Amino acid sequence: MTLTRFEPFRDLAILQDRMHRLFGEIGPRDQQTLSQWVPAVDVFQNEQKELVLKAELPDLRKEDVSVTVENNVLTVSGERKLDQEVKKEQYHRIERAYGTFSRSFTLPATVDASRIAAEFKHGVLTVRLPFREEARPRTVDIAVAS
Repeated sequence: MTLTRFEPFRDLAILQDRMHRLFGEIGPRDQQTLSQWVPAVDVFQNEQKELVLKAELPDLRKEDVSVTVENNVLTVSGERKLDQEVKKEQYHRIERAYGTFSRSFTLPATVDASRIAAEFKHGVLTVRLPFREEARPRTVDIAVAS
C-alpha cells in the first residue's frame, strides 16, 4: 500500500492555478495583466546532512530571483515577465503564468543560517541549508564498567 502525504498548501496552490486557468479562459488575457504564480519546490535532506530546497524557475535569469533570510524565514521571490518581442495580437493562447512570485519557508532551529548557499543553473534554483554542528547526529561510545 502506498502512503500519500497530505500537503494542504500544495493542494491550495494547484486549486488556485486551476481557478486562474478556468476564469482566464472566459475572456482574452491582456498583455499588461500579470498574475501571481507559484513555482514548484522540493525540499529534502541530502547525504551531507543539510536540507536542500530546489525550485523550478523556467525562463528566468539569476538577476530575476532573490533569496533572503530574515527572522529564521527563507524567502525566494522574483518575477517572470511576458516576452516583449511578441505582440499581443500574435498570441493564440497564453497558459504559462507571468508576474511576481514569492515562497517563504520557516527554517528549523537546526539550520545554520550563516552558511546558506544558493546556486541557479538550467532554470533550477538550489538552496543548501546546512545543519548546525551541534544538531548533527553523532555516535556516543558506551563505557562498560567492570
